Amino acid sequence: MFAGGLDALPHYAQEARSAAAAQPVSDIMYGHAALQKTVQVFYPEVISDICDLNWSVIDAAELTRVAWAYYHFSVQFRENLKAARELHPDDEQLEELDRGERNTDNLSPWSGVAAPCERMDHDEFMRRTLELTPIEKGERDRLEAIGRHYLDTVRSLDETSRALSIASYEDGGLEKLFEAMLQAPRWDGPLLQAFRHFLIKHIEFDSDPDAGHGALCRHLTPDDRVLPFWIAFETMLLEAVPRLASAKR
Repeated sequence: MFAGGLDALPHYAQEARSAAAAQPVSDIMYGHAALQKTVQVFYPEVISDICDLNWSVIDAAELTRVAWAYYHFSVQFRENLKAARELHPDDEQLEELDRGERNTDNLSPWSGVAAPCERMDHDEFMRRTLELTPIEKGERDRLEAIGRHYLDTVRSLDETSRALSIASYEDGGLEKLFEAMLQAPRWDGPLLQAFRHFLIKHIEFDSDPDAGHGALCRHLTPDDRVLPFWIAFETMLLEAVPRLASAKR
């Protein structure tokens, strides 16, 4: 488990990320997948680590903390998608993906969050979701501080890596994670019901191998430059909900 933050990357993962960064962008993006077959990548191991956290034991209060962590992830997702669009302004597939993630009504309606046909960015849906069930101020301050640290970390990374992260999220990474999260047993209350709706809808958006969101950005061909994004995400989740790291029975 790579849960110690970016400085805790195993040496082989650090080397893999450095090797990926040394490759010309033209060799890594836009379908040059043959190169990938000769280079071992480690970011899928971090995705597996997150999926293997002990989702089945956390209670509703802990799942609410997961929702707070995921809100900050969703802010990062929007910003990274914007970076991808700015790097590739003529990419029609990324433009279509953007229409499904930003200023969209594909999560509407949801009581207390989104009116029928109301358009919004997906992180705005999550922000409103968090307001459905207020939490104690000290806990909110703690979760916001964890989220700010996470955002500071990922915002410090270069624009090309941020763009590549989108394909690692949309082409199976988040779908696997959301399925793992849905193993949590308690979804009581309006906040968690809205969060569950968000997760289920995103599995639907991403799961079609030919027409889903993953297919729209697969040509970006992610490599281990996306490692820090997944490690930072895992670190944020474990700081928010330490019990996720408990051994499964």
